[in-house]
Amino acid sequence: MTAPDLDPDLLKAFLAVAEHRSFTLAAAALNRTQSAVSVQIRRLEQRLGTRLFHRTRAGVALTAAGEELRGYARRILALNTEAVGALRARKIDGVVRLGVMDDYGTIVIPPLLASFAKSHPQVRVEIETGLTATMPARLGETYDLVIAMHPQGRGDGELLRREQAVWAAAASYPAAAQDPLPVALYPPGCLFRQWAAEALDAARLPWRLAFVSRTLAAVEAIAAQGLAVTVVKAGTLPARLRRLCEGDGLPPLPAADIRLHRAPNLSRACALLADHLQWSISESAPIC
Repeated sequence: MTAPDLDPDLLKAFLAVAEHRSFTLAAAALNRTQSAVSVQIRRLEQRLGTRLFHRTRAGVALTAAGEELRGYARRILALNTEAVGALRARKIDGVVRLGVMDDYGTIVIPPLLASFAKSHPQVRVEIETGLTATMPARLGETYDLVIAMHPQGRGDGELLRREQAVWAAAASYPAAAQDPLPVALYPPGCLFRQWAAEALDAARLPWRLAFVSRTLAAVEAIAAQGLAVTVVKAGTLPARLRRLCEGDGLPPLPAADIRLHRAPNLSRACALLADHLQWSISESAPIC
């Protein structure tokens, strides 16, 4: 025997009556007449071969069968909405220009772009990594979206997460024994370079700039070889480096805010990626 079809319109009418416990209120919510809603409920009951509601002094109430159907109805309608949304999303195309810090561009962002591409295969993302201090000023001209680092509590855009700046070095690096301390950092304009210099000078620790590069990989490689210490985000600490603690004789560093900047008048493709990044990054690590 063929199972009866569960028409989404009938399920919507059923859930409206179940929620409002009234045919009159359900009809108003659905912008239909009460008689039309009553016909839909009777049709659904006939298809299922069971009563879904019984009348009480307070209005109408679900039967045991109605209670059981309510969970299925919600899931069916939710899946219907998800399927329609997914198929419509596949039709969206366009190019998104994204600017982001080097470590996020190599560690955090790639898996998020992979998950986004599954739902939006026609959207092309052009990503540029580097120092983000000047990127927000070029929104709309060079970038559609920028994920940038700011001092804690400062900066425009949407706060995604807070990252603690930490000293890092090779596992066996004797930081306290170096005089002056060799440091591997990024070019001028990088917050971490500024914070490292200020913290070391305030602590009156002798230091020298041993290596400078715009790329995370190069700075990390120098530190991993035991040639210098560096500064990284605690949330993206490279596996081959260890976080230096107070016992290593280095001063504490500030925390940074990671913020998402959007250009005005974003295309649909850009807005979808922005929302995806905002939700994914915010959910993946609580603000410390």
